[in-house]
Amino acid sequence: MTYKSNVFKALFFTVAVVAFGQNASAQQMHHLKIKNAKKLQSFFKYTGKDRPIISGHRGGMVNGFPENSIETFENTLRYTPAFYEIDPRLTKDGVVVLMHDETVDRTTNGTGKVSDFSYEELQKLRLKDVHGHVTDFKIPTLTQAIEWSRGKTVMNLDKKDLPLVETARILKEIGNEVVMVTVHNAEQAKFYYQDNPRRMMSAFVKTKQAFHEYEAAGIPWRNMIAYIGSLNKPENKELYDMLHAKGVMCMISSAPTYDKLENPAERAEHFRETFLQGADILESDLPIEAAEAIKSLIPKSSPQQKYFAKQK
Repeated sequence: MTYKSNVFKALFFTVAVVAFGQNASAQQMHHLKIKNAKKLQSFFKYTGKDRPIISGHRGGMVNGFPENSIETFENTLRYTPAFYEIDPRLTKDGVVVLMHDETVDRTTNGTGKVSDFSYEELQKLRLKDVHGHVTDFKIPTLTQAIEWSRGKTVMNLDKKDLPLVETARILKEIGNEVVMVTVHNAEQAKFYYQDNPRRMMSAFVKTKQAFHEYEAAGIPWRNMIAYIGSLNKPENKELYDMLHAKGVMCMISSAPTYDKLENPAERAEHFRETFLQGADILESDLPIEAAEAIKSLIPKSSPQQKYFAKQK
């Protein structure tokens, strides 16, 4: 094979990666090497010298890779370390699968409510990517996703139709401590804390009132990161200061706001501004793009550095 042929093949591969968001299977993947709940709490502890952290909203949304799929989780890790917000829902026969919407219409080649399908029936469907293209990928179960995540990343379970009691039962059954749960209020947080004092939570703390409600509920701040909203605004500073004083990392979600901007340069500017204004975590539908935009903000060393690794 000639040198010229080799150059052409390398160029073709590079273009394919950029165009389709795909990588060779041999490429090293970024992993979060977090072994237990204590390490998880340590990873998410605010110190003021931390590395900006990316959360893939539903895993990410890239051409060819559907949201809430293991294939998408793997693809994102080929570009950047990240943890994932995912959406558990119940099937007709009580199996917990990953699906954001109440119906399968938007994200699969089927129609109807998730709760009207058995798990076996759902396995006949195929997931669509963000542009509506049908892929070969199937709807995973929550258990499959959590088992896949061991030693690789952290799953953050959003609150959909799965009762708190059922979520707690499944997590005990799986036995993976490196899983977070999203809570919308102090009452939900108190349930999970009483069920498992080691449980890490992503808590909605969008106001000072909410902050004081979590305080009054007696849940240790070491068990939480705080979701404070989807906009970068000066008013956030007071919440940042209150939460940082408790050692709590703060998260902004750009999924409903900045991710929707048509101009990539504008998106990148807002991604950087999120951290410059004081946030510690950015949740995005575009985790690969966001990670690229904030490269200049990553410190040479941080307390989290020991948890980052690369492997095939």
